[in-house]
Amino acid sequence: MNENQFKLLKAPIVEAVVDIDCDLPPGRDVAALEIPAHDLLRAQYPIVRRLFVQTHQIQPQTDKPPVLSVHQAVQALQFLHPDQKQIVQFRAQGFSFNRLEPYGSLDDYLSEIERTWKLYVAVATPVQVRIVRLRYINRIHMPLSDGQVNLEEYLRVGPRLADEKRLTFTGFLYQYSAVEAGTGNQVSIVLTTHPPEAINVLPLIFDITVEHHQPAEVENWTWLLAQIQALRGLKNGVFRNTLTEKCLNLFQQP
Repeated sequence: MNENQFKLLKAPIVEAVVDIDCDLPPGRDVAALEIPAHDLLRAQYPIVRRLFVQTHQIQPQTDKPPVLSVHQAVQALQFLHPDQKQIVQFRAQGFSFNRLEPYGSLDDYLSEIERTWKLYVAVATPVQVRIVRLRYINRIHMPLSDGQVNLEEYLRVGPRLADEKRLTFTGFLYQYSAVEAGTGNQVSIVLTTHPPEAINVLPLIFDITVEHHQPAEVENWTWLLAQIQALRGLKNGVFRNTLTEKCLNLFQQP
């Protein structure tokens, strides 16, 4: 199967993020981008939020108390769609496009990602691309039977108990990182339980991040799109091969 053609009737995605990390010109102030960026994005993204980062520095002195200095700066500008389900971010480290549930398919958003990325390039004037990254956060509702679930019925990989006769999971965190042969693309996954939302299901968070590390020209959207599609295929393959057919069938129901 071409992994880019892998689709589910009702995907369990609660958030999908496309990150394009960049090197910005020295001294570029993200806060100064707010007005020109909002002028370009206002029609579709009228809401603006600032994300700040604080740095604390303690300078010791020989015969006096240490001096504490605090510096605060804008780390990112978020431009939100009126329903706040879609977010464009101009960050100090690059560009991000966030889509919250309901999520259709990456194909539905590619043209908007391209459009807003080119606006970011025009306003922020990044020097080069460093990393292309996709992150997908999935919430899977595994049915409970008498308050329990057999994980092997839903997961091909994951945590295992040291003594399955005497022990019962009350929660877990399972993660790994790997590299794809041939491309060097990297993947990291996290599987963890989530506090129950109903008495008959156990929510499972399946967090997948895939990355491509390579310097590239910011104007080359064709290259960027190729990397996004390659990462999408890797993500889909990891998703499909982590879950059993029984689990995948949960997402084929209306």
